Amino acid sequence: MNLKDIKGKLFNDELMESIRDKFYHLNVDPLTQRKRLFFDNAGGALRLKSTSDAFKKIDELPDCPEHSNSSALKLYELQQRAYEDIRTIFNAKSGSIVTSLTASMAMFEMARAIIENVPGTNVVTTVLEHPSAYDSAVIYGEKMGKEIRVAKTNPVTGGVDLESIVKLIDKDTCVLSVIYASNISGAILDIEEIIKAARAIKPDLYIICDAVQHVPHGVIDLEKTPVDAINIAPYKMGCPRGIGFGYISERVAKLPHDKLISKDHSVWELGSPASGHFAAISAYVDYICWIGAQFLDVEDRRELFVEGMNRIKMHERALMYNMLNGTLNCKGLRDIQGVTVYLDYEDLSKRDFIMAIGFDNIDYKKAVSLLEEEGVITFERVISSPYSSRMLKSLKFDGCVRVSPLHCHNIEDIENFLKIVFNISKRSII
Repeated sequence: MNLKDIKGKLFNDELMESIRDKFYHLNVDPLTQRKRLFFDNAGGALRLKSTSDAFKKIDELPDCPEHSNSSALKLYELQQRAYEDIRTIFNAKSGSIVTSLTASMAMFEMARAIIENVPGTNVVTTVLEHPSAYDSAVIYGEKMGKEIRVAKTNPVTGGVDLESIVKLIDKDTCVLSVIYASNISGAILDIEEIIKAARAIKPDLYIICDAVQHVPHGVIDLEKTPVDAINIAPYKMGCPRGIGFGYISERVAKLPHDKLISKDHSVWELGSPASGHFAAISAYVDYICWIGAQFLDVEDRRELFVEGMNRIKMHERALMYNMLNGTLNCKGLRDIQGVTVYLDYEDLSKRDFIMAIGFDNIDYKKAVSLLEEEGVITFERVISSPYSSRMLKSLKFDGCVRVSPLHCHNIEDIENFLKIVFNISKRSII
């Protein structure tokens, strides 16, 4: 399997059918009973049946996993297995797992501990960051009197160039906070090279990474990208909402943070998160390993997980290629008159499956509404939104319709979408 192949590789029909059957509400809105394509997975995300069912089954139990009755002990074992599965996702051999209500809260907790306790006169981040990463860097940096240095985006690639980040780092940098992939352009930053270059300047530099957008689409490997803090949002991976997970290195775990006095410094969990969430994350890892097992005959869970994620990456890339270039049955986005693909980039190996598009003479919110009328759920990213304005200004356009499918979609879904876009585009041409 050539992971650099820009055309990707689709799942075969039999596996595709099995995958689609594992998701709830894939083509029908359960509230309206209307057929639809849910292409807003960068905001919400389609749910796996196994994760939702696992959560519900365990969440119904009244037992506390810190108690000693038999059911409580089983819940404790389930939770410990989930911690190992989170480590499987990250390929984390040491350090601690962080739990919080959301990935954004986890990001604030990790950023605060580092910025408030690590020496340095400046904080480096990028303009492309999600507000939870950018705002936490600015808020705690300014609180501690540190200079805030912000790397600019590349408006051609939709990412941030290595040089733009590295030139801001010096021996007095407290922390670098950098996103793994953009939730507007889908551009993947070269985290491995960024880490190497940054630590060539300051070997003990603390690094925070927001992986929320990237983790449903690609492999995270902390052995290759040894950051000090990283967060994920399980709900974007097919799990229920209501929890965020993070990883922190051993040196971050030792920093002052909110915890019970009697607990070890490595514990970053306050109270008892719902055990159902731990059951759900293990069910998610089971699912990815199941995909991996269709191609690899091994028992190692991390190997199966990596294979599963790489197969997902290649299937999504094939869908992305066809969405851009069309199929035998319909034109692609690049060839539909009246449609613009923003930040279009030939090398799809440097993209997660997110499209930023616009229609001539139709504003973004109206376009999203027209798409919904035809059964396609997308989302507008507009310059008036606090979640988008900073990034859009840096990318030099005022908004877009964000289209974000998942690996459970197939070529038929892509073709249906393209036909709908083509019909709407005809209204935009004067």
